[in-house]
Amino acid sequence: MVHVLGARPNFVKAAPVIGALRAAGAEQAVIHTGQHYDARMSEIFFTELGLPEPDVNLGVGSGGHAEQTAALLVGLEKEFTSRSPALVIVYGDVNSTIAAALVAAKLQIPVAHVEAGLRSFDMSMPEEVNRRITDQLSALCLVTSPEGIGHLAAEGVPVHRTHLVGNPMIDTLLANLGSFDTDRVREAHGLPGRYVLATMHRPANVDAPETAAALVRHLHGVADLADLVIPVHPRGRANLLAAGLDDHDGVHILEPLGYIDFIAAVRGAAAVVTDSGGLQEETTILGVPCLTVRPNTERPITITHGTNRLVTFEELVPGVRKSLDGGSGGSSPLIGTAPEPGPVAADRKPPLWDGHAGPRIAEVIMRYLGE
Repeated sequence: MVHVLGARPNFVKAAPVIGALRAAGAEQAVIHTGQHYDARMSEIFFTELGLPEPDVNLGVGSGGHAEQTAALLVGLEKEFTSRSPALVIVYGDVNSTIAAALVAAKLQIPVAHVEAGLRSFDMSMPEEVNRRITDQLSALCLVTSPEGIGHLAAEGVPVHRTHLVGNPMIDTLLANLGSFDTDRVREAHGLPGRYVLATMHRPANVDAPETAAALVRHLHGVADLADLVIPVHPRGRANLLAAGLDDHDGVHILEPLGYIDFIAAVRGAAAVVTDSGGLQEETTILGVPCLTVRPNTERPITITHGTNRLVTFEELVPGVRKSLDGGSGGSSPLIGTAPEPGPVAADRKPPLWDGHAGPRIAEVIMRYLGE
């Protein structure tokens, strides 16, 4: 079987799956597409997470959606044709995910989609397009949270293809809890004692210069309340810096961090400001207040079971102020009412976010191939 990995969230999700399949005696290969090509966003993850060295790196790099996806289609078709895998395993919702699913479908190779069933219902997001089509093409839809089962059923995915397995990203988080040393990261990167951590990379927030400039104004407002630490993603870096992101004494700009250092920094933050999907999940387990600068989320369970809130630009500074004062953060939850910030009790964690998703996924895959 072949795992296709393209971006840093894929590596974090894949590590426990690859480990569990290895323990089950599966023959595996790893294709790194090179969609994330910065060493701090790809290679370091293989070292830190104990992933096997990729059997091939396609090195597609950056580019527009059409250019990048076209390069992925060509490269992956060559690899799948030469390897003839029994199964292709894809993760998440990046361009590498949909490209691998399309190529496998054309070659009549079954696909297993880890993190199936997530929906933001916002088709302006490239990720929503990718995840919807991938689910339709997948023989195995491996679902991280219960609402995904309903989404797939509503879209006509047969029930025998759908499996609630839990969240392998949380497997990786729990397996590495002892390595997240906030004091070491503070010293290594010169971080203040109290800080808000931010990550911003969604096209809707950073691609248009005027939107990036508005975002920067509100991030400066956050920095007026507490030091703001922001590892800057390559996507949007130019626009954010052009808008004057670093023109504030309270803003600490870092290069992208490896997994261990990044989660250690998240663990020590007074609050997190993000537009990331995975970080909403990680803060849910760590009990760190999270303000997600988006109008929707494909992970509503992080709101009902965690510490996440959705906020607009205008709600960001008041939401951070409330979090810093011990309140619950933003004022626009997608659904329901989230608990107050703080460590998430075992009975409040989302179902099956228990550190054993990898073995459950391996069991489903091996049973499917056996049948």
